[in-house]
Amino acid sequence: MKKNTTERLLKRLIKNYVAKHKIKLIIALGCMIIVSASTAIHAWMMQPVLDDIFLNKDSKMLILLPLLILFIAVTKGMASYFQSIYMNFIGFRIVADIQSEMFSSIIKCDLSYFNDLNTGTLVSRFLADVGSLTRGVHTVITNIIKDFLTIFFLVGVMFYHDWKLAILAFVVFPISILPIVKIGKKIRKISTQTQVGFGELTSKLSQTFSGIKTVKSFNAQAFEKNRVDDSIENIFKLTFKSNKISSIARPLMETLGGLAIAFVIWIGGSQVIEGTTTPGTFFSFITALLMAYQPVKSLASLNATLQTAMASAERVFSIIDTKPKIKDQDLTKEEKLKNIREIRFSKVFFKYNNSQDDIIKNCNIRITKGKKIALVGHSGAGKSSLLNLIPRFYEPYKGDIFLDDINIKDIKLEKLRNLFSVVSQDINLFDGTVNFNISYGSKKKSYEEILNALRDSGSEEFVNSLPHGIDTEIGENGVKLSGGQRQRIAIARAFLKNAPFLLLDEATSSLDSKSEKKIQVALNKLMKDRTSLIIAHRLSTINDADKIIVIDNGMISDSGTHIQLMKKSKLYKNLYKLQFKENAKKII
Repeated sequence: MKKNTTERLLKRLIKNYVAKHKIKLIIALGCMIIVSASTAIHAWMMQPVLDDIFLNKDSKMLILLPLLILFIAVTKGMASYFQSIYMNFIGFRIVADIQSEMFSSIIKCDLSYFNDLNTGTLVSRFLADVGSLTRGVHTVITNIIKDFLTIFFLVGVMFYHDWKLAILAFVVFPISILPIVKIGKKIRKISTQTQVGFGELTSKLSQTFSGIKTVKSFNAQAFEKNRVDDSIENIFKLTFKSNKISSIARPLMETLGGLAIAFVIWIGGSQVIEGTTTPGTFFSFITALLMAYQPVKSLASLNATLQTAMASAERVFSIIDTKPKIKDQDLTKEEKLKNIREIRFSKVFFKYNNSQDDIIKNCNIRITKGKKIALVGHSGAGKSSLLNLIPRFYEPYKGDIFLDDINIKDIKLEKLRNLFSVVSQDINLFDGTVNFNISYGSKKKSYEEILNALRDSGSEEFVNSLPHGIDTEIGENGVKLSGGQRQRIAIARAFLKNAPFLLLDEATSSLDSKSEKKIQVALNKLMKDRTSLIIAHRLSTINDADKIIVIDNGMISDSGTHIQLMKKSKLYKNLYKLQFKENAKKII
């Protein structure tokens, strides 16, 4: 893998994001040339001001030069305005394009990617890193061209007056290049550490705020404050260290600049005294020199800004370059996908990226159309992992899953996932209205269909009691609703999607008995005429399943109806007894 040098990162930024705005860039460049040339003309005009007006007392020049200065000032002001407008547009457009491309890449990533990288780090990269890149792109692209042009024209004035003195004045700059480059490398390294620190802080804040009830119930406010303070202190030390290092460039340039100016005054002053040059020429030269040092110092500080931006760009591009492993492959067979009769697992093995042991081992299952199939087993046996393989949220490393005779890898992801409605115990609702959450992901659904989904899920009564009914805002993750109400919204969403297959992952495990009964009525209605695969925490809810599959340590231990398993499966019988000791004794 090639190292992401500043040169490579800049080339990528220019090629992918800047080049498309070349017309605006050319106009801005033309304006920059006018601005820079105007600055140089101001320095050059010191010569006729001193020689023609003050020494030669030329009355015509007294009128002409002020008018010329006014004209140049107006021209420079207009050029500066349009240069600013166009460069701001380019800079902000680049940032918007990068953010859009970054989100597009993130949203396509596999679930395993989000498991490996915490949300705080992702948010930090999206906001803090892109923000740093914003400042870098905007500042560097806007100023670097203008400063170089200004230096070019001012140096031109200096060489016009005295090329030997000009060489002497700028001989010190090559000396300053090496320390400035070293400063840039240190800043880039510290910037990387700082952004990692911001990611950790964002993660801690997110966890604390989302779990504030737990924090307060365990009186852990002081503990959380100490954790967050540690991150804040770490960021403070890194940012201060970065600022301290970047500040070295200023005294370095001031010292070298002062040295050059002192030599110029000594030599140029001697020439004026000797009569080999005029006072106007000397003052024009020294004015150009003083004006040139400002953009030179600006370029030195721009290097620090550039290196910070490149550290952010490196992390941003690492996300943009992330490719999902689970993606559409050979789609030539998907047209045959009609009236699916079964889902079939064939010798499936699966493990997570950070896991050494297999979660699923040699799994062979047939799920027949219209049947209610239940998965049971101890916590961590692999039930949820098995369920997540069907819509390709994760991919087995060995074996295949088929819909009839078609491998699910040969089905377009969008089409495959449209076949399944998923309802789990971890309900994800969005900060929006009830209507928005029910219709989420379901396109072109009528208002009547949404109301029917509410009615079928048993949500109609409580939704009508809300302040604004179906248009009531429910807060982040449905915080304004109870657990049972949130569950029914999720079931209503599944009704509206109306997919032929239903995947239920412990959909009632976190509810009280009263809420569970209401939810179970809605789920039974949802499962009617659908192929259902259920993970049940409470075994009483799957007594009527057409088949119950017992999973133990990632392997199929046994399968059959409830009555069959009570007779032949020791594991199932023990699981049942743990929940229903008294009823189990009566049954036995």
